[in-house]
Amino acid sequence: MLNEEFAREFEGDEQASCDTERNGGPGCSPLEGDTGWRFCDSQECDVVYFSETSDRTFLKSQLRMPVGVKEKVGDRPLCYCFGHSVASIKEEFRTKGRSDALQDIRAKMKDPGCRCETENPSGACCLGSVTKGIKIAQEELTMNDTEIGPAATLVRPPSNRGERIAKIGTVFSAIMASACCWLPLLLLAVGVSGVGIAATLETYRPLFIVVTFGFLAAAFYFTYRPKKAASDAGHGCCPPASAAGGIANADCCGSAQKRRFSMMAMNKVMLWAVTALAVAFLLFPNYVGFLLANRDTASETVVESPLVTDTTIAIDGMTCEGCAVALQNRLKGVPGVLNAKVDYSKKQAIVSTESCCAIPKDDILKAIEESGFVGHIP
Repeated sequence: MLNEEFAREFEGDEQASCDTERNGGPGCSPLEGDTGWRFCDSQECDVVYFSETSDRTFLKSQLRMPVGVKEKVGDRPLCYCFGHSVASIKEEFRTKGRSDALQDIRAKMKDPGCRCETENPSGACCLGSVTKGIKIAQEELTMNDTEIGPAATLVRPPSNRGERIAKIGTVFSAIMASACCWLPLLLLAVGVSGVGIAATLETYRPLFIVVTFGFLAAAFYFTYRPKKAASDAGHGCCPPASAAGGIANADCCGSAQKRRFSMMAMNKVMLWAVTALAVAFLLFPNYVGFLLANRDTASETVVESPLVTDTTIAIDGMTCEGCAVALQNRLKGVPGVLNAKVDYSKKQAIVSTESCCAIPKDDILKAIEESGFVGHIP
């Protein structure tokens, strides 16, 4: 690996070189155990190899072959077994719009097999370097992520955009499906009558319910769908067990897989939380009456007195207990009305007025109509 001029310094050192089969020698055998030598892949320094047991280092200028991962320009070889470089990857993008480098390497790792331990300056599998080289080529060609074909992006995790949209859509549509009940109560809290709006939203409630379950089904599909199987020759930048002498790229594979499984678990927890929230909103009209059952009933009790006249009014158009509460407050504000109680289950209102005065029928019916309902006074 050393250039001829620098190699002369080690001609007498039997530990520094070996006779290759090409030169008629017995060949070179890999060293076993930790020799204390390390490889530096930083582009910011010229050191390629350094020893942890001495001050000895080897620089780029002292090597016969270029170290692609330490270069910022030029061909920058990445796969020394099968001839892939940043330049060749860029050419693939120009001609095909994608890179098949990873697929090609994985296929050739089976037959004829890789020689990364002896050919690659780092002594490790080149898949990680090629993956980074694809990204570098993409950035240098100023290409968008969408222009890279699937062969070049096998290591990229699948997008969760559809899953997020489905979850957000589930919650939003469930909220809108129950808006006919909670919206009047909310507007009532700020002093605005919103029962007319609620009556309009009730018309679209079935549609919102269908949309909610549609989004929810999509969210379950995106969360629990079978994930795309990894390549038989390895997953992402991870080499197969038999490649490169069983060298494992723990930084690329182990931590990435742990993050992926953690994200999958979080997505499932979020999905069930979204499901519970959607069900709570969809069933809101069914239990809102129980939430309001403890409100002050003293002012709602119909006064039984010969000085008070109680009039029963049939109400059409109420959709839930929330409508009854909003309408009841509206009727209490009609001039001449002492008290009012609206019963959602019976679809009627009992209005109390003074016996000495005529019942303000027109004002009562107008208040009911402005609230979005239809009243019938016998």
